Amino acid sequence: MTDSKGADRFLAEALLEARRGLAEGGIPIGSVLVIDGKIVGRGHNRRVQKDSAILHAEMDAIENAGRLGAADYARATLYSTLSPCDMCSGTALLYKIPRIVIGENRTFRGPEDYMRARGVELTLVDDPECKRLMDEFIRARPELWNEDIGV
Repeated sequence: MTDSKGADRFLAEALLEARRGLAEGGIPIGSVLVIDGKIVGRGHNRRVQKDSAILHAEMDAIENAGRLGAADYARATLYSTLSPCDMCSGTALLYKIPRIVIGENRTFRGPEDYMRARGVELTLVDDPECKRLMDEFIRARPELWNEDIGV
């Protein structure tokens, strides 16, 4: 379990990633993968930047962590500025990541009930900065947001 100071610190790092993505012309969603109190992978949504169909922030952070063993994933917490979608949630389930800290889920809500039913501990922070970034982006680029969520 992560204490509130850790959650704040690591969510702040995910927000930095979200801002990096926005500065690169992408969608402002960021994520970090933390094991034993250390960030081992960080990423942001890079679908636009890499012309990728699947490079959501969580996928980017997990990919950037490199190959990890099952024991590593079992100690991990995934932080994301936005509720993970079906694809990212499925990846967390595949690797048995036991905890996910969500910055906000008002803009988009992934399969949170399913994740909980599968034993994943979810913590919703409801961070106003995560929400503000998404609101501003969606107002400015609704077509890009709709493409990202498959609408």
